[in-house]
Amino acid sequence: MAHDLETTMAYRTVTEHLRALHEPAFGRPHALREPHVTRDGERVVVTGAVYDELDGLPRTAVYTAENGELREVSAGRGSARAARFSPDGSTLAFLSDRREAGVFQLHLLLGGRLGEALAAPEVPGTVEYAHWSPDGRRILLGVAGLGADLSGGQGSGTNSKQKSEKPSWYPEVEDGATEGTDDAAWRSLWVYTVADGALTRLSPEGLNCWEAGWCGPEQVVTISSAEPGEDAWYQARLSLLGADGRVRELLGSAVQLGLPAGAPDGSRVAVVEAVCSDRWIVAGDLLLVDPATGAVERIGTEGTDVTALEWLDADRLGYLGQRRLDSVAGILDVPAGKVREVVSTELSFSGGSFYPHGAFTADGRVLTVQTSYELPPQLVLAGEERAETLASLAHPGTSYLRSVAGTAEVVTWTAPDGLEIDGVLCRPEGEGPFPLVVNVHGGPIWAFQNTWSMNYAWVPLLVSRGYAVLNPNPRGSGGRGQEFAGLVVGDMGGDDTHDYLSGIDALVERGLVDNDRVGLIGGSYGGFMSSWLVTQDRRFAAAVPIAPVTDWYSQSFTSNIAAWGNRFLDADPEQPGTRAHTRSPVLQASNVRTPCLNVAGALDRCTPPGQAREFHQALRAQGVPSQLVIYPEEGHGVRAFPAQLDFLARALQWFDRYLQGS
Repeated sequence: MAHDLETTMAYRTVTEHLRALHEPAFGRPHALREPHVTRDGERVVVTGAVYDELDGLPRTAVYTAENGELREVSAGRGSARAARFSPDGSTLAFLSDRREAGVFQLHLLLGGRLGEALAAPEVPGTVEYAHWSPDGRRILLGVAGLGADLSGGQGSGTNSKQKSEKPSWYPEVEDGATEGTDDAAWRSLWVYTVADGALTRLSPEGLNCWEAGWCGPEQVVTISSAEPGEDAWYQARLSLLGADGRVRELLGSAVQLGLPAGAPDGSRVAVVEAVCSDRWIVAGDLLLVDPATGAVERIGTEGTDVTALEWLDADRLGYLGQRRLDSVAGILDVPAGKVREVVSTELSFSGGSFYPHGAFTADGRVLTVQTSYELPPQLVLAGEERAETLASLAHPGTSYLRSVAGTAEVVTWTAPDGLEIDGVLCRPEGEGPFPLVVNVHGGPIWAFQNTWSMNYAWVPLLVSRGYAVLNPNPRGSGGRGQEFAGLVVGDMGGDDTHDYLSGIDALVERGLVDNDRVGLIGGSYGGFMSSWLVTQDRRFAAAVPIAPVTDWYSQSFTSNIAAWGNRFLDADPEQPGTRAHTRSPVLQASNVRTPCLNVAGALDRCTPPGQAREFHQALRAQGVPSQLVIYPEEGHGVRAFPAQLDFLARALQWFDRYLQGS
């Protein structure tokens, strides 16, 4: 395979494909997320991701929907996102990096007017989220220092490329005695007072606040830890912060806690408890906590893993979530202890994020971004009786994609132990059997839904070239309850291995797939599994592991989430023969006959690029065709153009060579 692909047919194919999709919408949103709505439902806002050219990452802008069209809310350089209306709907708060790229600060549009925004005083860092107090007098800001870890789902690395004042030869120095003492590594809470523009720090030194929300007008509830490193999040606890900065712990968990939200009167705290493999990717059980006594009540949500929370008033709590492959929005009547579903649909509500998300009106309608594999993103305000589409991203580019991307269908099969497994099969027109690429999701605790492009650009690209793509939700995936999610804990690469293999077998038996032309692709845990499966079964003709773990032993000493990996693997790297060794693909490379394209980002702190290099060199030592591709400006995955063009061309060329013989 050529090192420089720009003159190859694969590169031209990918470039023409992506330009046909995106060029008609240059300067307009191609994806939507973070929807919000006034309590009366009269005004909505949403964040749009915008390409002006296929260069770098998309910028973001805040839009409102008027007469079926999206209109940008505020002018200004840079990106804007996370817009939220005040409780009375008169003021819009949003975040913008117009002063310095990548450093977001609070801005306000006052009096319901659109136009130029008022900039709030700058915080020392970048604002990740902003929440209005129930009385509308203050805004809570979650602030990350300009050296804080990003989660794997955010791309890993740190949230800002700090400019070094040291000469280029100067060494990088780490000292355990000073780790965690740099203010730039911490996340803190600040409060902006609208009336006088005052900005004050709320959280005390030494408390790292991962996420937070108001609990009444005077207190804040937060998921926090005593250390700022990414690994610390997995054991973070739920705490209450008073206006004086005093901290009182409310709840700990043997698993993870997320999405804290206090009732407007401060009488209750809602939080989600879930087995999680990544920060910000939370889907689990709804808990109500009494902040006065610490009493906890677990709320049944009719099989829905909860992924978003919003209080409508002191007695009603809105939630969104995933149930198997479906999206669900509902409302909990707290005094009655009963839930009422507003919407349940096969469409995805993820809106460019990982799980269903949305916002509620006072009368119980819900605003979401809805998509499917065949439906471009659209902004929808829905109640129990009717749904209104406020805007759609359909354009000639999405019509092109629909014409080449085939169809998607839900498939189920039975694993060897009798467990039923779901997946989404995307395939071209025709009867088959097709060459198959198994697209393994990350996590392991995340889940596919039937969504636009399946959230991965390579899925419709591969289908357009004649491949079927299976997107499985094996044990450990979200949307099936915490027992199902927990099946992978302590057994990564165990029984879930057979969930994938039995899915391939089922498609072969149904005449849809050619068993001699099966490939693998996946990032993060999907990268591990793409590397692992080729050591367990020699049927695979090609594999493309992205940001993989291939050696759990070295991962234990190089990753910023090493402790999480050891817990989820139930492994002690110091003890020979534990799963840190027996579940490491690199130590079973002699079993492999599958050509592997190993891909990594040089800035990845979750699964450092050495993991891909180890597997590449182990394969080469065994005489197995392998190529190592490390992108110097990428982190956990390949996200920015033109690196994404290059990666997609390499992946397509790899599959064409080994699955199609071309």
